[in-house]
Amino acid sequence: MLCTCPADPRQGFLQYTGEAMVFEPRNNRVIETADSGLAVLPGFCDVHVHFREPGFSYKETIAAGTAAAAHGGYTAVCTMPNLDPVPDSLPHLAQQLEIIERDARIAVKPYGAITEGEKGEEIADLEGMAPFVCAFSDDGKGVQDASQMREAMTRAKALGKLIVAHCEVNELLRGGYIHDGRYAKTCGHRGICSESEWRQVERDIDLAYQTGCGYHVCHISTKESAELVRQAKKDDIDVSCETAPHYLLMDDSMLEEDGRFKMNPPVRDRSDRDALLEGVTDGTIEIIATDHAPHSAEEKARGLEKSAFGIVGIETAFPLLYTYLVKQGMLTLAQLTRLLSDNPRKRFAIETDPGQSIWDLNEEYTVDPSTFLSKGKATPFEGWKVFGRCIETIYNNNLVWKYE
Repeated sequence: MLCTCPADPRQGFLQYTGEAMVFEPRNNRVIETADSGLAVLPGFCDVHVHFREPGFSYKETIAAGTAAAAHGGYTAVCTMPNLDPVPDSLPHLAQQLEIIERDARIAVKPYGAITEGEKGEEIADLEGMAPFVCAFSDDGKGVQDASQMREAMTRAKALGKLIVAHCEVNELLRGGYIHDGRYAKTCGHRGICSESEWRQVERDIDLAYQTGCGYHVCHISTKESAELVRQAKKDDIDVSCETAPHYLLMDDSMLEEDGRFKMNPPVRDRSDRDALLEGVTDGTIEIIATDHAPHSAEEKARGLEKSAFGIVGIETAFPLLYTYLVKQGMLTLAQLTRLLSDNPRKRFAIETDPGQSIWDLNEEYTVDPSTFLSKGKATPFEGWKVFGRCIETIYNNNLVWKYE
């Protein structure tokens, strides 16, 4: 893949070849990124965002969310269906599509719900929504009834669509809100056990095998989930998964008594973090998505127990991953690009022009939520030092972000 775009029309072009990024001035003298600090990458694709509109525009909007995405180097996103109304039928979905058409700066591909109202009772109108959605998901909730999930997979298979699952066994949650590890026990918090996630991953992989449906697991956080996906791939089951930057860069020893550290699933033990890093490097985990989930300041100011689940991440994903994985030698820049752009586009059949994002990889700065374009500001990475400033993002030959 070769992407070329003007870095500065007076000076030359940046090129991404799939392995190396170079800056090529008009005099044809080539300067490697290592020297210039400049890189151009395909625009990223986030298959897991919550842009909250319609229904919860006080948290986020399509306009604010896509502006934040462009700021983070993204040119395509897939929006989760926990909205009001839930996109469980074509009339409900049409309300979201109208807002996207009016306000989006980049490509926005919505999910359709698996069940009506995400209530887990009746299967939604998958057939009516199929031409207009990227996949089907009840994200935010696990589909508890195996027979319903089997029916959804059978119908999605016939439509050529993925089933995308937030895996969570309700009866194992027990009112928890952080990982049931040492921090929870030491500080008197109720924990969420790892089994609540991997048990449903295990069930759904078996259903995917039975039905032949393409199946994608959202935001895996446990070593057991990673191993289940690894084995399923060896068995040639059509399974993929994603994890998020916070599961790769944090563990529960890093928690603080603040709502900006609360998300679902929670950050877990160091052994889980290490297993996820292994999964990213060996290809078990093909996609890094952010689970960008903004809330109002008031909703995130109630401490760990009472704050809403969810953090923002689309504006910090690349700088964090570049700084703490690429610069530390755990991934190459080309590998990270595949995880953020090439792989999600391929798995989800996102065929829009990826465009480009241009980065100054030498610029160091501190993560500061006051600079976010998202309406949400809650991030556990506040104050972290990072390298990589997004200078420009280009989509459909339009400049959708420029650093001033």
